[in-house]
Amino acid sequence: MPSTTLRDIVAMSGVQFGTSGARGLVASMSDDVCYAYAQAFLRAVASASGTVVLGHDLRPSSPAIAAACAQAVRDAGKDVVFVGALPTPAIAYYAALRGAPAIVVTGSHIPFDRNGIKFYRADGEISKQDEQAMLDAAVDTGASGTAAALPAAIAEPAQAYLQRYLDVFGADALAGMRIAVYEHSSVARDILGGILEALGATVLPLGRTDEFVPIDTEAVRAEDIERAARWAQEHTFDAIVSTDGDADRPLIGDEQGTWLRGDIVGILCSQFLAADVVVTPVSSNTAVERCGSFKEVVRTRIGSPYVIAGMEQAAAGHGQGAVVAGYEANGGFLLGTDIARNNAVLKALPTRDAVLPVVAVLGLARARGCRVSEVANELPPRFTASDRLQAFATELSRELIARLAQDPSAAGQLLAPQSGALAHVDTTDGLRVTFASGDIVHLRPSGNAPELRCYAEASTQEAAEALCQACLGRIAATARAPGA
Repeated sequence: MPSTTLRDIVAMSGVQFGTSGARGLVASMSDDVCYAYAQAFLRAVASASGTVVLGHDLRPSSPAIAAACAQAVRDAGKDVVFVGALPTPAIAYYAALRGAPAIVVTGSHIPFDRNGIKFYRADGEISKQDEQAMLDAAVDTGASGTAAALPAAIAEPAQAYLQRYLDVFGADALAGMRIAVYEHSSVARDILGGILEALGATVLPLGRTDEFVPIDTEAVRAEDIERAARWAQEHTFDAIVSTDGDADRPLIGDEQGTWLRGDIVGILCSQFLAADVVVTPVSSNTAVERCGSFKEVVRTRIGSPYVIAGMEQAAAGHGQGAVVAGYEANGGFLLGTDIARNNAVLKALPTRDAVLPVVAVLGLARARGCRVSEVANELPPRFTASDRLQAFATELSRELIARLAQDPSAAGQLLAPQSGALAHVDTTDGLRVTFASGDIVHLRPSGNAPELRCYAEASTQEAAEALCQACLGRIAATARAPGA
């Protein structure tokens, strides 16, 4: 059978590694392409394992992609443990319990016409070095054939995921709280409510749909902002919670239906867990340093592989007993070390999780005897906003950022002309500019789709949102200008 490398398959298909896993247009993710990705993973990363855990989200295209991956596993002489439609962190957790690698078919939050595949070693997400090894791996072309039907899903992983939280936090952790769950098309829409009920909460399910909804927790849609506020008027609840499509990013709102920013959720979760070291990308709110709650804050590039690498280094440097955690601006929370709590152990889960921050924010409000809208009141008054220009070619984003990095005056005028002189420029990931006023504007190309993302930080929420929208507006106008 003819062979090539995965790198060649990537060049031909356009399906490529992003910030976390492989992503591409559904039309490009043929059986052969998906089979090749799975085969490269099995050969370059997971060759020693005889079993592979496999699951997917609720996108209509996901089962067929999962079937192609399953065929690659079987053809490699390995057993497939199919867990069905489950949250990505639940699949990763179960795989870790079994000491097995995992393949998760999910496009997470990206648009409906796209999908993706995430890969896990037995100890967590693959690294960027693993990705390079996969790209160099030999794969067979045209090997997928006709993929066999997926086997019946087992129930054990869902129960293990629920038990992870029940054992540590207890059956009365959220007693007396009434929590609305915005279900939409999240793969967690059943298990999230089940976990909250197991912890003692009363659950109000809302907004379930059979049509896939691409929830982006960093750029919440206007209709979801309006919907949550309307539900808060129509119902009585202590909080409203949801997740993105594969449930590795939370969306948490207060009793008024106002969504909390993901990087604030990350700080609150870290406080709830009494973390010693917090690792977070450069795009996250600077309140994490200013609040003084942590012994060390480590900044990284954007993307869970970089946060995981930072957590591993921090855990090695601080020794046994230190609690190391990480989060991203999207609210996804990663636990780098085990935590002993309530005569039980919350095992490390070094991949983004939506359930832990949900439980933490609700638990923190209950412990402090305050409303969810008040739980962040003790943090320094720093506010963030983010949005993106869609259908903005990645190469255009890179060219723009490179040009602005070479021309500070132009950068200041385009990013935030009313914010004063440039005080600091950070090129860790994209272009992040701090101004004399304290305002921050950060541009970077999305790693998952042709989008230019903008992150802004200011002393009020209104100012942060205005900074973000004005910057994107100027960039869009410049891109449309003749000769641009």
